[in-house]
Amino acid sequence: MQYNKSVVNRLKRIEGQIKGVLNMIEQNKDCKDVVTQLSASRSAIDRTIGLIVSLNLEQCVRENIEKGEGTEKLVKEAVELLVKSR
Repeated sequence: MQYNKSVVNRLKRIEGQIKGVLNMIEQNKDCKDVVTQLSASRSAIDRTIGLIVSLNLEQCVRENIEKGEGTEKLVKEAVELLVKSR
């Protein structure tokens, strides 16, 4: 699967958030602030997982339809991936 620029940009932002959290820890910032930033990072990761799964699902469904194959298995696998990621 080819990943579009949107996914890469999201991951770069997440990388920046994590670096920011590391800086906060090195500066002995308040626990609440660190946890808030970690929660924001986790949320961004979850949204990125959802985006990747949906983009992949869309691509695979199109390919299967073109081949005249069913899509039920693909949808089930995508849902399982999302459940597993939580």
